[in-house]
Amino acid sequence: MVGLLAAPAAAGPLIWALGDSLTAGYGLPPAQGFTARLQEALRAGGIDATVANGGVSGDTTAQGRARLLWGLRGLGRVPDLAIVELGANDMLRGLPVAQARANIDAILTEFDRRRVPVLIAGMRAAPNLGSAYATAFDAMYPALARAHRARLYSFFLAGVAGRRELIQADGLHPNARGVAIIVAGIAPAVRGALPRPATARARR
Repeated sequence: MVGLLAAPAAAGPLIWALGDSLTAGYGLPPAQGFTARLQEALRAGGIDATVANGGVSGDTTAQGRARLLWGLRGLGRVPDLAIVELGANDMLRGLPVAQARANIDAILTEFDRRRVPVLIAGMRAAPNLGSAYATAFDAMYPALARAHRARLYSFFLAGVAGRRELIQADGLHPNARGVAIIVAGIAPAVRGALPRPATARARR
């Protein structure tokens, strides 16, 4: 399932969420997916933001990197903020951490070049991959945030991971209740990562 880009609003900040199935809203009606619920939360808090869905189910960091420029062109304007939520599928497939890190680094470098602020949504490795892999994978996100001076939300699934009542039957993706918890957790970080002029415009 491919996440669809929301049409940018005429006014207010534009946020592009580049990610995988967690961003795309896999298994949920569009109105209950991450980007729709985040947009709703921001607007309820006085920020008239549009959150464009750049999530594609199954995407690895390499696939996210490959469609980065196409996705940016499709937005129609430079976003005020990008949320980068990638790496879970690399981890689930046991792909090399160095490869994932290089791909996310390239994505962040492109956003740097365009002067687009970034909020990195981190993930955590499954314990069955071993301690060495988990240590390297978990450390990847804060290291990239430091290198690019990007904001970091340390764990996208905070408050949801490991709680069966918040996960769909596939055992991987959050249900509507889980998405609500994710949004409540990350929304303050999104508000803090938005450039002040964009936030001020939205509240006028």
